[in-house]
Amino acid sequence: MKPTIEIVVSTTGEFTIEGVGFKGAGCEKATQFLEEALGVVNSKLKKPEFHQQATTQRQQQLGS
Repeated sequence: MKPTIEIVVSTTGEFTIEGVGFKGAGCEKATQFLEEALGVVNSKLKKPEFHQQATTQRQQQLGS
């Protein structure tokens, strides 16, 4: 799943920002600019994915 940021605005004008498909602190880094632009953050909820480490795959080909 490709990481995305979902923003929901309620009828009262409250915002909910959710990072979907992120692992580790990547979600906080990705949504930080929105939190700063929108102002006050009332609360943060860290999903189980936050406690997972982001993995990177590297592939190396040797010789022909």
